[in-house]
Amino acid sequence: LITVPPLSKNLIPAKSVSGNSVTSLDIPDCFNDNYDVYQFNLVQFDRATADFAGIRFLDSGGTVISANEYDWAHMNMRNYSTFATRKVVNTSYLDGLAYSQTTSLDTTTGAVWNVFNPYDSSSYTFTAGQSSVMVDGYGVTAFKAIGVHKSTEQISGFQIYTALASFNATVNVYGVK
Repeated sequence: LITVPPLSKNLIPAKSVSGNSVTSLDIPDCFNDNYDVYQFNLVQFDRATADFAGIRFLDSGGTVISANEYDWAHMNMRNYSTFATRKVVNTSYLDGLAYSQTTSLDTTTGAVWNVFNPYDSSSYTFTAGQSSVMVDGYGVTAFKAIGVHKSTEQISGFQIYTALASFNATVNVYGVK
C-alpha cells in the first residue's frame, strides 16, 4: 500500500474511504459549502484485470449521476511508446482517473485529482488530475486528465467504478483552503 501524505498545509482532511473486492466505490458526503476546491488522492487501485477507473458524481441526495452530462480528455504519457490523447463528449462518466495493468493484485497505481465548485448549484463542476502506473512488461505510464460535469447541480460526492471485475481502492479527500 502506498501512502500519499498531504502535499500542502492548505489541505484539510474531509474523508477517507477504502473498499476491497468492489465493483464500484462510493465516496458520499465529502463535498460541502466549506470549500470551493477539493483534492482527492487515490492511494491504492489494484485489479486482477487491466482496466481504467473512472468517476461519476453523486447528486445532493447521494444518487449516482450517470446521464450523458460529462466531457473529458486525457493524455497517456508512456515511457515505452508514443504519447496518446483521447477526448470524449456527452458521456456518462469521467475517464482517466487511474489504470491498473497486471495479472495479479500486486501492482498499485496512484492519482491526485482536483474538483472545482462541486457544491455550487449554479456552476458546472470541473476536474483536473494526474495518475501513474507501472505497466507489467512495458514500463511506466502517466495520465493527465481534465473533465467537466455539464449540469448546474449540487454535487455531494463521487463514485469510482470500472467496467470489468472488482478492484481494491483507498481514497483520501481534502478540502483546499
